[in-house]
Parts: sequence; structure tokens; C-alpha cells
Amino acid sequence: MRTQDAGHRAAAVAAIADRDYRRAGDEYTRAGWRVLSDPREGIEPFSADEKGWVGDGLQYLATSAVCYRVAGADTRATRRGVEGVAVVKELTNGLEHPVQHACLKEFVGDFRTVAGLDDVEAAYREAESAYKDAGSAVDNPQAWGTTPLFEAAATLIQQVARGPANGEIALPWEDLHGTDPDEPGRFLAQRAVVKRQRFPSLVQQVITDGFLAAPRGTTEYDTDHHRCPHCGSTDVNWVAESVVCLRCSRPTAETN
Repeated sequence: MRTQDAGHRAAAVAAIADRDYRRAGDEYTRAGWRVLSDPREGIEPFSADEKGWVGDGLQYLATSAVCYRVAGADTRATRRGVEGVAVVKELTNGLEHPVQHACLKEFVGDFRTVAGLDDVEAAYREAESAYKDAGSAVDNPQAWGTTPLFEAAATLIQQVARGPANGEIALPWEDLHGTDPDEPGRFLAQRAVVKRQRFPSLVQQVITDGFLAAPRGTTEYDTDHHRCPHCGSTDVNWVAESVVCLRCSRPTAETN
């Protein structure tokens, strides 16, 4: 079990498959609020949590803003961005480790980016500095990078990047991090550098295209049991409770 989203994430993915991005935004919003209020059994949002399960809630809120912007509901996206920045700052009262605080600053940059707010570059540069400052308190940066908080922040940009990349993984974990884990601060700071350089243009691309891909789940290529009725692809993505085309994220159909 991951976090307790009451089924709203699955509903959001189904809405993306239907190209109903306004509804997807609503469902991601509900998933975000649900997880932020009660992340996981035994986990409270304002208590110390080395895993940072509350990150899923931040990811869902930020994803809702992208959905709203693709749907042309820019005002609602702006509200999600403003709300997200406020929530992130409040969560510093619970998450204790300096590297978690740096990740929260990274989320500030994310919310500013997805909502089209000002000071995106400054937010990511602040996160980059915070990661470098936290480096002396980090023994294993790879372990931190695979906790739910950090994975949530990575999943956001990876989902946005999938559409322009024909459904493939355009930004693997390795590209989001530095090359030398023996320098933990710089290793993790690369996340903020990559986002500062690439995330705003990726968000703008999905808005221009009018297409946000579903998140990537379990995939299978060149199947003999599914074919997309919309684009003809036989590549499949099983994610949440949906079975969608890996390429266009629409519902795919069984062939036998």
C-alpha cells in the first residue's frame, strides 16, 4: 500500500485517458487533499517522517495544475500553485531533515512552474543551494533519492515529459541526479538544475499540444493481445486501474 488517496488518483488517470483534463484536475486535486490530510496509516502530515509519504499529496496537487492548464483553466491552475507553495512551507514544520527541506524547496519550484507563477528560476536555485548545504548531513544520497518524497518530485516532471517523448521515459532517474554520489549535495542538487533548465519548456509543450500523458506504470511492447483503436499501437501501459495505450494514453482494446 502506498498513500491513501481514496481512489481519486485512479479516477484522474481514467479522466486523462478520456482527454477530460478538467475532470482529471479535479480528481488529482481531491487525491492531493486526501493524502495531505491523512497520508498513510500511522503517518501524520505534520510529524517527522523519514520516508516523506506526504510527497504524493504534493505531487497530485501539482499534477492537477498541469491538467487545468491543458484544459485552459488557468485560474484554477494558479490557485493550485499558490496553495501548493503554502502547503510546502507548512510541511517544513513536520519533515525534519535538511535534505527533506531542500526537496520541499524543489517542490516550490515545481508549483511555480506548473501554475505559471513568477520566480521559477529563483526557486530552483534556492533548492539547489539547499541541497548543497544539506550534503554534509547525507550519508547515502541514493537512499534519500528513492524515498516517497523524492520520488514524488521526480514523478511529476517524468509524467509531463512522457507526452513529447511518445510515451517513453524521457527523464530517467539517472538524468535527474549527479554522477558522483560521494558528493551528496551536488548529486541531489542536480534535480533542481535539470528542472530549472527543462521543466518550464516541458510544461509549455504539453499545454501547446493539448496532451498530458498518463503516468507510466507497468508496460509491455508489441503485444498480441491489445491494440489501440485510436493510434493503432500495440504497446500497453497498465497504470492505476486503467489499461491505456503507451503512446497516446487513450484506452486500449483487447484483440482476443
